[in-house]
Amino acid sequence: MIPTSKKELELAGIEQPDVILFTGDAYVDHPSFGVAIIARVLEAEGLSVAVVPQPNWRDDLRDFKKLGRPRLFFGVGSGCMDSMVNHYTANKRLRSDDAYTPEGRAGYRPDRACKVYCDILKSIYPDVPVIIGGIEASLRRFTHYDYWDDCLLPGILAQTPADLLVYGMGEKPFMEIVRRLKNGEKFENIKDVKQTAYLGTPRKVDIELAPHETCLKSKSAQAANFTVIEQQSNLYEPTAVLGQRVGDKMIVLNPQFPPLTTEELDYIYDLPYTRQPHPRYKGKRIPAFDMIKYSVTLHRGCFGGCAFCTISAQQGKFISSRSEKSILAEVRKICEDKDFKGYISDLGGPSANMYRIGGKDLELCKKCKRPTCLQPRICPNLDKDMKPLLGIYRKVRELPGVKKAFVGSGIRYDLSTYDYLRELLLHHVSGRLKVAPEHTNAEVLKLMRKPPFECFEAFARQFNEINEKYALREQLIPYFISSHPGCTEEAMAELAARTKKMNFHLEQVQDFTPTPMTLSTEIYYTGINPYTKQKVYCARTKESKLAQRRFFFWYKPEEKKAIITRLKQLKRGDLILALYNQ
Repeated sequence: MIPTSKKELELAGIEQPDVILFTGDAYVDHPSFGVAIIARVLEAEGLSVAVVPQPNWRDDLRDFKKLGRPRLFFGVGSGCMDSMVNHYTANKRLRSDDAYTPEGRAGYRPDRACKVYCDILKSIYPDVPVIIGGIEASLRRFTHYDYWDDCLLPGILAQTPADLLVYGMGEKPFMEIVRRLKNGEKFENIKDVKQTAYLGTPRKVDIELAPHETCLKSKSAQAANFTVIEQQSNLYEPTAVLGQRVGDKMIVLNPQFPPLTTEELDYIYDLPYTRQPHPRYKGKRIPAFDMIKYSVTLHRGCFGGCAFCTISAQQGKFISSRSEKSILAEVRKICEDKDFKGYISDLGGPSANMYRIGGKDLELCKKCKRPTCLQPRICPNLDKDMKPLLGIYRKVRELPGVKKAFVGSGIRYDLSTYDYLRELLLHHVSGRLKVAPEHTNAEVLKLMRKPPFECFEAFARQFNEINEKYALREQLIPYFISSHPGCTEEAMAELAARTKKMNFHLEQVQDFTPTPMTLSTEIYYTGINPYTKQKVYCARTKESKLAQRRFFFWYKPEEKKAIITRLKQLKRGDLILALYNQ
């Protein structure tokens, strides 16, 4: 296990660690936790590494001092979740728990944890380089709308004294940085590593974005910036260096690495993780670990391009898949766990059924700038063959010690085939299959970059047909979002009526939460679609959002009166009839 204390460093014979990583999560040495991956990758590069999980930022800052200074640099991240999303609901109410903390307790990480940790470390060790990374820093590369302060903020490098930002999945940037440091290069001279950003005087900039100060005055400038950033982020092999001025300095962003090869991804997941929380948590439950303890990641990336989702911005649009050998080896390792009862909780990824799916002609993919391969229609170059994935499912469930291997990650129903769905329902669903149509309204779905609702209706019919044919009792659980840009109360009322007709009582629902670096957030802030320049209605007040959310629960007696009153005001007696037969 990677050391987390002075005593553990001494036991490991480490006088001064090469790198010390700070994280807002409890430390779990499992490849579903980013800090564990980076720690193991750095260790494999021959470095001594220590981790400081959930340091106390309120006291005398002893947690930031206890391991001293690293020989090379500090690494800082807020954890697996953005700290603000972790802390607050869509209505900005403080959450009472934190799944990434022992016993699920709240209050063990600060708001904007990445900035807070970085500020403290630089105040104590001003001459030690600090690299920030992870989801919180990564999605704040440039000027971005902050929902919690309801304003535009500059890129995070202009808000903190960090020396470098690693964005996206950070293994390859960290590996290159470390190799160059080991070759004698000075940290301050390492400015050209792919998938990194810095604040300072640029060596070169190929595309200069509108300055932060211009974006503060012009929402159209902010919208235009977004289109450039998203298009560059979705390229297979980008080459352009982006720059944005903030005051008298510039944030410079180097292009990202191409997608990881199967061999590279196998290397990362084959590292010697213990797959356990650090012993310091003995006897304490970490809810997030319970959920992923016996899960296996098959691939990374997502080409769905949903407008409200950050996955493609963080993991990339193109799929990187592990080999069958690597996946089966991990399952066998799980089977050796003394507490394993035979049930794999998830064989998945960002979208469970994208394993080994990509372009038939890779050269066409390398020229493509589309943010999604599925909308407005499925790309004709996309090879949708599910046979490799079905082969993985079959071989996993045939392994000795595996009683059942569930697919807990969401699937893309617009990619699903009859054979795939049948296999899933017969062998890999634990009673409920969750999918995400998100809405029923055609215009809202178009803004979301989701397929028409008729696609979900066809999938539901297929689901019911298989259920009936094989005498199964599986449930289909759809996810929906309210208050997304473009959505009105009337659209929500229509959603209620249409899902009622399909015999759904909705339970997996949420209000739209604007998060940095998504199309939906840019529309929410600017009021326009950055690509079409058309104005888009957005529910911005707490009252308007709650009014939309109410329609999810039309079946609750306490909501009936308010819904009928509102539908009368909208002159939609047809929807009153559809919902209440009156």
